[in-house]
Amino acid sequence: DELSRSSHSNPGKSLVNGIKANPASNSPKSNLPVPMGPPVYVDLAYIPNHCSGKNTDLEFFKRVRASYYVVSGNDAANGEPSRAVLDALLEGKSQWGENLQVTLIPTHDTEVTREWYQQTHEKQQELNIMVLASSSTVVMQDESFPACKIEF
Repeated sequence: DELSRSSHSNPGKSLVNGIKANPASNSPKSNLPVPMGPPVYVDLAYIPNHCSGKNTDLEFFKRVRASYYVVSGNDAANGEPSRAVLDALLEGKSQWGENLQVTLIPTHDTEVTREWYQQTHEKQQELNIMVLASSSTVVMQDESFPACKIEF
């Protein structure tokens, strides 16, 4: 088929989300236009790349409208979770035009999420965003770690 022929005849070109990416670009987030379309509504969305700003931006939150977003980043050295991504959630949700309840589920207690929560708490309330905190712990042999339980 044409897709396989183009990838064999042009080995320097790659696909990002099914779209040809610019081989000169090192970032999957290139200057390609985002295809227009209606927003997608889902129950649960995992914020890509451990909530890193490398792949997630305002457009993600404008297009992917979830009741629950999972934030799993726990690597401050790599900007995970990213404050810019958390701010993009607020900005994206403010453009939805409907005040649906959104729950943010951080899987780790990080300084970034704590500061963001405290500094934007009023905006979160205004936008009907709730941040889940968990006091649950999973114990496995000699190890224990915090956990969230999600019920629908």
